[in-house]
Amino acid sequence: MEFNVLSAVRTVAELMCCAAITAPKGKGQNLLYVKVFEGEGKDRVADLMEKLGEENNVKFFIRDAKNVRDSLVVVFIGTEVKPRGVPFCGFCGFENCEKSAAVGAYCSYAVGDLGIAVGSAVKVAAEHCIDNRVMFSFGKAAIVGGFVPEKVKLGYGIPLSVSGKNIFFDRKM
Repeated sequence: MEFNVLSAVRTVAELMCCAAITAPKGKGQNLLYVKVFEGEGKDRVADLMEKLGEENNVKFFIRDAKNVRDSLVVVFIGTEVKPRGVPFCGFCGFENCEKSAAVGAYCSYAVGDLGIAVGSAVKVAAEHCIDNRVMFSFGKAAIVGGFVPEKVKLGYGIPLSVSGKNIFFDRKM
């Protein structure tokens, strides 16, 4: 049997999604959204990353777009940000969830859950020797471009690659 690198990377991407979904959550509520981008869908997000980088003079979006194009797949992990109703919290900067929701603040539990989920996912990639990089730029473009449900307000992309040299190091602006 011949080695099929794309098949292997797809399998790891699916395992990464499982790791994100099963990661610990505040109050046990799963508000995460996961999606695997590849092919044309992945490249459409890369096109938007480039456009956003040019329009907003954010050079790392343009650099990251090249990495996304050179990757086999990208795992997106995002979250809704609705308050969890944790009493006596205030970690979002407001006294209670009602005040937080009224001004559109992001629940700190949602932000924390997203970070834990991303960490769990990249651990899976590392355990399987798949080169990866957590990218705010991909997440932002996927959200702005409507490539994920509207309720998802925060997210990251994790492009995956298998090659003789890790494409996510020694990157040029």
